[in-house]
Amino acid sequence: MNTIMGEGKTARVVAPGGITELVRGTDRMLVATLAPMVRQCNVALDLAPLHRIDAAGIAALISLYGCARDAGHTFSVCNVAPRIDEILRLVGLEAILVCHEAVPMQAPPKARLEQSAA
Repeated sequence: MNTIMGEGKTARVVAPGGITELVRGTDRMLVATLAPMVRQCNVALDLAPLHRIDAAGIAALISLYGCARDAGHTFSVCNVAPRIDEILRLVGLEAILVCHEAVPMQAPPKARLEQSAA
């Protein structure tokens, strides 16, 4: 999993494990991987590699949002494909989860790049 962390800012995490679909089967892996992180810091999950999401994937995003909120942190998604953005809007989560600001691919100044085997 690749993470770009700025001091006192939000960690930008690319969808782990090379997943391209957030569906039943990948949902649990995503929550297990990111739940510890969202309890420790603000997280923006980069969904650029994803092209499909189902109800299990939506539930995973809600679960991560809840974990972060309970810990006093934020959880959002960025670089969302138009179809996934439309689905999140239809279920009422677009305004809560989607960050429409441009998220840079490179680390911000004074940032460190962390890479762990996942």
